[in-house]
Amino acid sequence: MSKPIWIKHAAQLATLASEGKGPRSKEAMSELGLIEDGSMWIEEGMIKAVGTTNEFEERYADRVNEAEVVDATDHLVTPGLVDPHTHVVYGGSREREFEMRLEGASYMDIMNAGGGIHATTRMTREALEEELIEQTTLRLDSFLAHGVTTVEGKSGYGMNLETELKQLRVMKKLQEQHAIDLVPTFMGAHAVPAEYKGREDEFVDQLINEMLPVVAEEKLAEFNDVFCEKGVFTPEQTERILDAGKRFGLIPKIHADEIESYGGAELAAKIGSISAEHLLKASDAGIKAMAKAGTIACLLPATALYLREEAAAGRKMIDEGVAVAISTDCNPGSSPTTSMPLVMNLACISMRLTPAEALTAATYNAACAIKREEKVGSLEVGKQADIVLWNVKNYQELQYLFGVNHVKAVWKKGVKVV
Repeated sequence: MSKPIWIKHAAQLATLASEGKGPRSKEAMSELGLIEDGSMWIEEGMIKAVGTTNEFEERYADRVNEAEVVDATDHLVTPGLVDPHTHVVYGGSREREFEMRLEGASYMDIMNAGGGIHATTRMTREALEEELIEQTTLRLDSFLAHGVTTVEGKSGYGMNLETELKQLRVMKKLQEQHAIDLVPTFMGAHAVPAEYKGREDEFVDQLINEMLPVVAEEKLAEFNDVFCEKGVFTPEQTERILDAGKRFGLIPKIHADEIESYGGAELAAKIGSISAEHLLKASDAGIKAMAKAGTIACLLPATALYLREEAAAGRKMIDEGVAVAISTDCNPGSSPTTSMPLVMNLACISMRLTPAEALTAATYNAACAIKREEKVGSLEVGKQADIVLWNVKNYQELQYLFGVNHVKAVWKKGVKVV
């Protein structure tokens, strides 16, 4: 039996206490449940008590000698960060494309040179499962070092049954092997494979009739995601794929309105998608529909920065009543980063979220976007002890000093991992 842990004297303890109320929107996104001079008591990987240090000195006076005491004086303590949208399992690297873009090459120039998503598909198809585990482990280690304790991961760099299953099986093994909780999403509909060009509906049929049944039978995914975009999958094709996934028990998500307004946000609301991702070009009508339906907006400001695009209208979405989460979108082509602290900074700078809203979007709302809010995303009695100790005194400073990793220590299920 491990020793209890007492984290005490936190300058600020941001509990994000939610009491099971679901994703936060509007003013609720600024409610961090702050405790000054805060304390937490942890046993067997779970949070047993949260309060002030004065309260704990009386409550646990007879147990101090049995606990590991962590002095958090002058430090901020928060829940472990949650990244609800990544493509973390992939083969190879595409750094040459970054240089090509800066030299003036267009997206299609890169595609015609054998690059783009099809390059990653080729490298992922060729990679052995062991190679993918090794590469992904390094990325997950980096996530942990940046305070991230739960990560959603999508397949989608196979676009054939064999490789999609390989990606999902890698996630399943890493969930067992790595400290991070890894939440799997099937995204066979990430793009239309080159070999199906001009036969897109045949590929949709293959997804529905051949891939989804196997993914469901092996219990390899919880969510089903589709890239609904002009030139990729139409709203009609997207709805077919997501409806089929629902019949197999997979919860729908949508990559929506990233490149142009295409009705993705409206479709997400219509079909009851738990979240819509990207949303750089979401229409006013789509934003209102998401607010009404309770669809979470999963926004990816690092991707917009990397592609030199205007970020999604995060401020407008919150004001309209949409619950907002944020993510790295970790992937080899448009956001090769594992830094959620940077993403929180960018949410403030490029999308005009407040520091409190950014922290909510990276913890509790992010957990809601992957149905993990009952376990993680806030510091409450009965939840996993997923905790970050930061080298800053308050949550404002965490966003103010941007581009810096302020992590001092990370606990996952009560075990110190950083």
